[in-house]
Amino acid sequence: MTDSKLNINSSNNHKDKEAFKKLYVKYMVCLRDKMIVQSVLEKQELNYKFSVHDAIELYEEITKVQYHELKRGLSKSGLILIDEKESMLIDRIINTIIEVIHYTDALPKLNFTDIISEHAGSKSESLLKIFSDVKGMSILQFIVIQKIERAKELLLYDDMPLSEIAEILHYKNEHYMLAQFKKVTGLSPTYFKRLKNERMKIAEQRLNPKSR
Repeated sequence: MTDSKLNINSSNNHKDKEAFKKLYVKYMVCLRDKMIVQSVLEKQELNYKFSVHDAIELYEEITKVQYHELKRGLSKSGLILIDEKESMLIDRIINTIIEVIHYTDALPKLNFTDIISEHAGSKSESLLKIFSDVKGMSILQFIVIQKIERAKELLLYDDMPLSEIAEILHYKNEHYMLAQFKKVTGLSPTYFKRLKNERMKIAEQRLNPKSR
C-alpha cells in the first residue's frame, strides 16, 4: 500500500444516502487490517465508508462478481468477508447493546444474553464467536466498554453521584464500577469531573470574553 493514511469516508457521494449493504470483516482488529480492507475496496473503486463500529457500508449496488472479488481480495491477507445475513445479525447485536446502554434511563434487569436473544433473534455460540472475530473482543467486553462510555457521559453532562451512576448501569456497587472504570480507561471518575469543570470554564469564557 503506497498511502499510509486511513481515509475513513472514502467518498463524499454518500452523504445523504443509506447504504445498500453493510458488511463486517472477520479478523479486522487493528488499524493495519483496516488499511488493507480500504486498499482492496479502493482497488475495486467501490463507493463506501466505514461505520462507527467498523462495518463496510457500500453506497452502490454491487454485482456477485464484485462481491466475490472483494471476498477474494480480502482473503489474500487472511481477512474474511462475512455474508449479509450474518453481518445483519452482528449489526443487530451491536445496535441492541448501544440502544439499551445509551438510550434508556436505566438498564433493564434482564441479562444481556436474554436481551440479545430477544432483539437479535439469536444467541448461538457460533454467532458469539463471529462477534469476537469481528470486533476483536467478546460481547461481554463490548458491553463493559459501552457501560463505561455511558458512565463517562453521565459524569460529563449530569451532576450525578457515582452511587447513582452505578445503580443506573446495574453495578453491584459503586466500588465495583470504580474498579472497572479505572481498568478500562486508566483514569478515575474524578478526572472526568475535573474535565467537565474545565470545559465549563472555557465555554463561559467564550460566552463572556470580558470576564477573562
